[in-house]
Amino acid sequence: MTKIDKVLYTGKTHTTGGRDGMARSSDGRLDIKLTPPGGPGTGTNPEQLFAAGWSACFIGAMGRAATELKVTLPADRAVDAEVDLGTTEGAFFLQARLTISLPGLDRETARKVVEAAHQICPYSKATRGNIDVTLTVA
Repeated sequence: MTKIDKVLYTGKTHTTGGRDGMARSSDGRLDIKLTPPGGPGTGTNPEQLFAAGWSACFIGAMGRAATELKVTLPADRAVDAEVDLGTTEGAFFLQARLTISLPGLDRETARKVVEAAHQICPYSKATRGNIDVTLTVA
C-alpha cells in the first residue's frame, strides 16, 4: 500500500440511509438524495457517483499524460464511464468500462495518452487488480 506524503485535498461527506438516503458534503456543495440503482425516485446512486468521479479524474490524468507525451488534447475530449454493480456466487462486485473520446488524435497517440492516464489516475490506481476494467478509445 502506498502512503501519501502530502494531502492535497480531503473530500468529506455525511451519508444517512444508505442507498435510500441522503449525502451531503462538509462544504455543502454536494447535497443529494440517494435511490437504489434502477429503482423509483429522483436521486442518484453510488455507482453513478463513482462513474462521474472516475471519468472527471481520468480527464485530468489525460491532461497530465498529454503534457508528458508533448501532445495537445482536443478541447472536446470526453470519457463515458459505466460502472456495473453485480453479483457472483451471491457476493456483490463492481466492474467498469471507460470509453474515451479524443477527436482529432490519431489512434496510436490516443492509445498512448489513455494508457499513461490509466497509470496516473488515482481512481484507476485504486481499482487496479480489484475490479475488471475495460478501456476503449472511441
